[in-house]
Order: sequence, then structure tokens, then C-alpha cells
Amino acid sequence: MSAYVGFANLPNQVHRKTVKKGFEFTLMVVGESGLGKSTLINSLFLTDLYSERNVPSAQDRIRSTLEIQTSAVEIEERGVKLKLTVVDTPGFGDSIDSSDSFQPIVKHIEQQFENYLRDESGLNRRNITDTRVHCCFYVINPSGHGLRPVDIQFMQMLHTRVNIVPIIGKCDTLTATELKVMKKKILEEIAENEIRIYDFPNCDEDEDDDFKELCRELKAAVPYAVIGSNATVSIKGKSVRCRQYPWGVVELENPNHSDFIKLRTMLITFMQDLKEVTQDFHYEKYRAQRLATPPGSGTPERKKYSNRSDNAQSDVRPVDRDEELKKKEAELKRMQEMIENMKLQMQNTSSAEGSKAAL
Repeated sequence: MSAYVGFANLPNQVHRKTVKKGFEFTLMVVGESGLGKSTLINSLFLTDLYSERNVPSAQDRIRSTLEIQTSAVEIEERGVKLKLTVVDTPGFGDSIDSSDSFQPIVKHIEQQFENYLRDESGLNRRNITDTRVHCCFYVINPSGHGLRPVDIQFMQMLHTRVNIVPIIGKCDTLTATELKVMKKKILEEIAENEIRIYDFPNCDEDEDDDFKELCRELKAAVPYAVIGSNATVSIKGKSVRCRQYPWGVVELENPNHSDFIKLRTMLITFMQDLKEVTQDFHYEKYRAQRLATPPGSGTPERKKYSNRSDNAQSDVRPVDRDEELKKKEAELKRMQEMIENMKLQMQNTSSAEGSKAAL
């Protein structure tokens, strides 16, 4: 009883309950085949999520279509449990016509919102499993000169649904000058096309200077240029994960070689903020539109996330309704005239019969 007792211990109580319950986080990785997405995920979390995956041949890849693959693993570090779910999208961008390749991705993200909304509206609200996608790593091909049209279209459709973090894969294929130019070009194209990528939270005034400097460095490094590797090489008596080439070694965790450390630091430092943005912005926007849409009046997705073709159709619909109203008014007017004519005919007939009876 000699220990301090007061409401200042409330953070400790919340910490104990949260640690006991554990954390959930869902990460989606999108990018065309051959950019090292699976290796990057395994390198980030020091685990092998794709041990049972069969690498398709070139012939199978031509005939394959985009599919959604979900892998879950529980990670424990210093008594803190994290249930990590990685959503992979093999087959993205592999076909010649990739205009519809992101539709299954959009459908998957919105389906997780719908599942969470259904569970939240149900009877058992205490044990809701959060499968919503909290972050999306979009891996960009380093061989291009910036973003491709499919990259821009994908980000425009997804930036209102999920937190997008752009990544340049296999950055060791670029020189330092080429990488700097490509980063600048990608940021310019993102701003030009009004794409909203994940925005880092502003630091409070009472934060440490080291944390403010860390946030500034992490934000300045976007888009992150990374490499992935599961192989280790002994360098100066120290085991280092790297990619070995005839001309030298590219170290995975060397900040002069890639932004791998910055990407991992960003994901861990702002993991809770990514979840809060998903809850307070993306999910609440979906939920408000979903509840405001009465049953049978169309899917909320078309009202909430309308593309250019949908907008064009919405501009035409009011004109069609006006024409239909005009047609109905004209038909009612014609029917009223017919009724008036019938009344006149009946009056004339009755008056003629009356005159005959008088005679």
C-alpha cells in the first residue's frame, strides 16, 4: 500500500490490458511480379510467410489472373504479441490489359469494411476481429521513368480506401543520381494527379528533438527505395543480410544502400497511427455512406467512390428523369382531355334523348 495510488497510473492500466489483448495489423503489398515483394516482407518481419508458395512459370504467368492471397503470422517481441496479416496480390500488372487488374483489390478492401460494419452492428461486439487493411505498400518498377498510367489509376482508386505508401523496389538497379531523379519525378506525378498518400502525423511541441528529426527524415525519404534479401554474409565478423554481386555487396540495413531501415522504422513507429487513420477516416467515410444508403437503392461504393465514367452517367440521369416526368405529364393531360370529351359526349347524348322524349 506504500506504492503510489492515483489516476496517474491509468496509462499503466491501459498498457497492461492492451499488451494482454495483443495487436492486430493488416498489410497489403501490391506490385507487379519480380519486384521482390515477398522477399521484402520476409526481411521486414524476419519470418518466412511464403514457404509453401510455388513460383509459377512464364507460361502459367501469362494465363494467370490477379488473385488475393492472405497469410497470417503471430509475432511476439518482449512480451508484446502482434497478429500480422499480409495480403499479397500475385498477378497484378502481369497481363497486357491491366485496366481491370485492381478491381479484385478494391473489392477485397471494401469487403473487409463491410465485414467489420456487420460485426460492429451485431450482438457480439466485444470480440471483433479487425481484418481491415491498414496500410498498402505499392511497389513501383525501378526500370520506368516514374509512374506508369496503371500506377496512377490504381492509386487514384485506392487513396480514399487505404493508406498508400509508395516504394521503389530493387533500388540496387539504379545509381544514386538516377534514384534521386526518380524519387523527385514520382512525387511530382503524385502531386499532379492529386493522389493522397499516407501523411505522417505532425509532431507535438513537447516531443523530443530526436523524434522530430526522425519524423522529418522518414517523411523526406518517401518514396522509399528498398531491397530485400534473406541471405546473410559474414562481413568483418558480423552476419549481415545483403545481396552479393560480382562487383560487391549491397547491405540490406545500410542507409547508404537503401531505405530499408527507414521503411521498417516508419511502419513500427506509426503502426498505431495507420490503424487510427483507417478507423477515423477511411472506415468512417465508408460507414457513413453505407448507413446513409437505403437498402435496394444501389451499392454504396458507386456513390462513395465514383470514377469519371460514373460521374458522366450521373450527369445524364437528371435529364432522363425530366424527360420521363414530361412524358407522364403529357400522358395525364391527354387522359384528362379524353375524359372531358367523354363527358361532353354523354351530355350531348342525354340532351338528345331528352328532346326526343319531349316530342
